[in-house]
Amino acid sequence: MGRISELLARALGLPADEAALLRLAAPLHDVGKIAVPDAILRKPGALSMEERDIMRSHTTIGARILSGGRSLLLQRAQQIALLHHERWDGSGYPEGRAGDQIPLSARIVALADYFDACTSDRVYRPAWSADKVLAEIARQEGRHFDPRLSAICWEPPVKRELKTIRREESPRGARKRA
Repeated sequence: MGRISELLARALGLPADEAALLRLAAPLHDVGKIAVPDAILRKPGALSMEERDIMRSHTTIGARILSGGRSLLLQRAQQIALLHHERWDGSGYPEGRAGDQIPLSARIVALADYFDACTSDRVYRPAWSADKVLAEIARQEGRHFDPRLSAICWEPPVKRELKTIRREESPRGARKRA
């Protein structure tokens, strides 16, 4: 997740230090899930409305956990933890922000998290191929994702690097290297 966030930040032309900061802050995006019961986190079926509300609370809980940090890393991680489920069209949570109201760091991590989650096995579904996920990102351009970020994923060097990162970081890829 961190490497994907850094890749997208670099592809957008952000300074190297900002891209590196995102690489370090991005993995803290779901720290609030520590407060979500395992029965919900590992549930193989659809979540009830009550369970969905509990799951959604991980954003505000994570932001509270990270609050008060004096370092830029913890401040950025707090912002990302709170806002990485916002959507470009305003249909996300917890605040319903839209477009550029969502900090760029949160938009980058939202897309990186989606790519990482969808290309990984979950209790409720097997991993998708990188190509299938990229097609879904393109389909969600302007709704879920920042159109600039969606477009960058299709640039040949970025697409190639996304696939490389996925192969290297997947449990199957790790077994192949071992």
